[in-house]
Amino acid sequence: MFRIAVLASTKGTDLQAIIDEMKAGEMPGIELACVISDKKNAYALKRTREQGYKGIWVKTANRTREEFDQKVAELLEKYEVDLIVLIGYMRILTSEFIEKFRNKIINVHPALIPKYAGKDFFGQSVHEAVLASGDKETGMTIHYLDEGVDTGPIILQKTCPVYVEDTVEDLKDRVQALEKKWYPEVIRQLAKRK
Repeated sequence: MFRIAVLASTKGTDLQAIIDEMKAGEMPGIELACVISDKKNAYALKRTREQGYKGIWVKTANRTREEFDQKVAELLEKYEVDLIVLIGYMRILTSEFIEKFRNKIINVHPALIPKYAGKDFFGQSVHEAVLASGDKETGMTIHYLDEGVDTGPIILQKTCPVYVEDTVEDLKDRVQALEKKWYPEVIRQLAKRK
């Protein structure tokens, strides 16, 4: 089995797409080992547990970034994870963590990297920047994680149009539709390579 772990801080919308494909038999040989969150009340954890998967909260209080990442690393090793999938994970991982799991951590970013990427671009701010720019196209990027923010090697990019009348919510919905379709597909392709 190719075992994945999801690190999530928010709702886990893309996580649901992965779970749906697993339950539909569309991800043979792939297993969701666990979902780990730094937020006790993250909806991603609730979603995970309700559907019969292992959801783990790792508290941040009284832990340095290094100590927190070390605890997460221990859990990933315990569950013998082959791939770490970031979904709305609102922490910047330490270089030690990234080095330990080099080329085993992937992230999805709601824009076409290198545009609208970096530490100031997450969530709604990405779509606001796209609309303010007047760009006619946006999309999503799935990439490996490295020590920078949104700077790792690109695995896949998919585009969608930006319309003059679009709101942030319109754009978010269109980009998330791409993420839900292509994140499971990238995981399938990486599992095949192993």
